[in-house]
Amino acid sequence: MPVPAEPQTLAQKLIARASGCEHVRPGEFVTCRVDLAMFHDSGGPRRFGPLLAELGAPIWDRERVVLVIDHYVPEADEDARRIVRIARDWAREHALPHVHDGIGISHVVVPRSGHLRPGMLCVGGDSHACTAGAFGCYMLGIGSTEMLGVLVSGEIWVQVPRTLFMRWSGRLALGVTAKDMMLAMISRFGVNVGHRYAIEYCGEAVSALSIDERMTLTNMSAEMGAQVGLIAPDDETRSWLWQAGVRDIEIERWHSDEDAPGARHSFDASTLTPQITLPHKPAQARDVADIEPTAIQVAHIGGCTGGKLDDLRAAARVLAGYRVDPRVQLLVAPASVQEREIAEREGILRRLQEAGAQILPAACGLCAGHGDAVPAGSTVISSIARHSGGRLGPDSVQVFLASPYTVAASALRGRITDPREVLWDAEAESAH
Repeated sequence: MPVPAEPQTLAQKLIARASGCEHVRPGEFVTCRVDLAMFHDSGGPRRFGPLLAELGAPIWDRERVVLVIDHYVPEADEDARRIVRIARDWAREHALPHVHDGIGISHVVVPRSGHLRPGMLCVGGDSHACTAGAFGCYMLGIGSTEMLGVLVSGEIWVQVPRTLFMRWSGRLALGVTAKDMMLAMISRFGVNVGHRYAIEYCGEAVSALSIDERMTLTNMSAEMGAQVGLIAPDDETRSWLWQAGVRDIEIERWHSDEDAPGARHSFDASTLTPQITLPHKPAQARDVADIEPTAIQVAHIGGCTGGKLDDLRAAARVLAGYRVDPRVQLLVAPASVQEREIAEREGILRRLQEAGAQILPAACGLCAGHGDAVPAGSTVISSIARHSGGRLGPDSVQVFLASPYTVAASALRGRITDPREVLWDAEAESAH
């Protein structure tokens, strides 16, 4: 009689396909074929370009290479102009067919441009490349030396990870988002889960999330130190990718088997409240309602976890019909030009501007450590994924992380505010 196949996790299935194996086991090292290699202006051609030229080796498959120029645009100084020029010149020299120049953040632009589909194994020259896991893709964040090897060979070694299943039952309440889910998980598990682990998000609450919100979960898997974050694709995935121009979409195969190996952790989304992370301490999240009244000078909505279309919609929902506190500078950076254009058509940008927001270019901007919009000594609340010291301005800047709902509510009140207070007030007014 044939031996029954061992149950596999989604991570195992994705790696097995890429390695040409029927089955892979956690801890094994396998060589995988890369379906897509993405890098950007910051860590891309200026890092590995000279080494590739020294090798004299051709790129293995230019159709599978994507360059996104997002970190140093708009060019603020001569150093930024030099870095962007290197990227553009290198792309022309190698006749790259897929270059996205100044149209938004790579982690949003790549899926919106139709480069991803379930089942792929990809690499990205950025720790938040794991965003692609929202589409059932295994996407590793790698350094420039590893990227050089991929560009030449089209392959990469991967250690098959163990899987942590984060199962969320119930439904999120008004004003609570995927960012709050993520901050709560980081507070519970810390930032050193380990690169030998994949995190798979599942359960009723995850299935109910929009693709934008799922991207926030998988993106911030990097903040927990995991190798990747994954969500099994479903009809919502298929619909979103179809609108991005992807037609060859298989979803049925890409899911974890019922008895797949892994550690399982359970959460109840219905009991979750808005969360906030204290300055420069990713694992120290608190309920926003438990934070002492703290005045802010800058509110920032942007980045790959805070500038997507649903993020902008959330902020506009809080701010519609109001003006932000005059002592607060509200900065809003859409994650892509497409996000900005849709938000403009929907009237979202108008509502944000009427509330007093300054709309910034669709780029990494402040999150990448570029720009001088944040004065020294400021207290900032932001929707970005990472808030290490010096990331949003001088070292003296104190940064709290929260959802776009919480950032917008805090801008409105001039202090860190539970967004439910504002949303409940708005609902009460509309009821009368």
